[in-house]
Amino acid sequence: MPTAAPWAGWAVLAMAAIATAAAGGSHGGLTYPIVDTGQVQFYDNDGPMPHAPRPGEPFYGQDACYQSLQPSYRDNGDGTITDLNTGLMWQKASNLHHKLTYTQAMAQAKSCRTGGYTDWRVPGIKELYSLMDFRGCLVKRRPYLDTRYLDFRYGERALGERDIDVQYLSSTVYVGRTMRHSPTVFGVNFADGRIKGYPKDARPDGQVVRQLVRFVHGNPRYGHNQFVDNHDGTISDLATGLMWAKADSGKAMNWEDALRYAVNLHLAGHADWRLPNAKELQSIVDYKRAPHAVIPGERGPAIDPIFQVSDPEEWCWTGTTHLDGPWPGDRAVYIAFGQATGYMPDPWTGQRHLLDVHGAGAQRSDPKT
Repeated sequence: MPTAAPWAGWAVLAMAAIATAAAGGSHGGLTYPIVDTGQVQFYDNDGPMPHAPRPGEPFYGQDACYQSLQPSYRDNGDGTITDLNTGLMWQKASNLHHKLTYTQAMAQAKSCRTGGYTDWRVPGIKELYSLMDFRGCLVKRRPYLDTRYLDFRYGERALGERDIDVQYLSSTVYVGRTMRHSPTVFGVNFADGRIKGYPKDARPDGQVVRQLVRFVHGNPRYGHNQFVDNHDGTISDLATGLMWAKADSGKAMNWEDALRYAVNLHLAGHADWRLPNAKELQSIVDYKRAPHAVIPGERGPAIDPIFQVSDPEEWCWTGTTHLDGPWPGDRAVYIAFGQATGYMPDPWTGQRHLLDVHGAGAQRSDPKT
């Protein structure tokens, strides 16, 4: 497991959940509705809180203070599951015991006929992340996925796998390179609740990489933003119905201070700003950009240039607690708009080097303090 760079700071993007008019779409006129994280427990810096914080109290403004579209699925009885919020249809069963390479997954999607449909595809990273449920907890072996509708397994120890060796492929290829210049594709891990970049075809040592995959079809506009600059310091996304602060906080802060900053923000006549939850913040990642993209024209933080960022390598807090590590509740989710760096040992010398381990656009977590 890589260790994050010790000097990395967290700037905060604050936002208000203001509904905006949008034509078409699958839910309330929205083409890209964001499903709630499912988090209802309140947390301080160390773990669960005995009661909900009230306005003005420490830790007010976190994820559980706000409830939006609750996860809602329908089993169609033909091997498919419909997400009633997003309009996406999923395979109920994935390749649990037969992992595929990226190339194999893309080919099998074209030949898939589950439920009688012929237009299955490998999901983009935003489509796949829509399934994330932050009530999950690795140490309690509770997946970050609704297993009442979608199949899941942890890594098979008999095969030498770790519990977390169950990454699901997306079709979103990283425009940069990770580790030691490896071509990379993003994936979601429903065992440990993260987005990371993984070697696309093979590891640097030549080992072929195979992952799980679950095909999707329907709502081809899901994951596509429709940003509008309101020219008052705010940006509206007509696809999600969310309004964002155009600029970040301009300085790094811990999680408690980030929550306080957001709820105390007064901008463009609105006083109901808050720290976005994990799925909301991930919705504005631009996976066609990265600070060290291979193509020069794609270089920059992984966010639309319509936003103002104070650091091209910034990581931003969300209001979502991540139940990870030996003390579940002491970490919060962040999104890496810059490189998702970490220290990795050189396989020949053992010397540790700072590398882009999982790519700009990754979702990880760190201690709140």
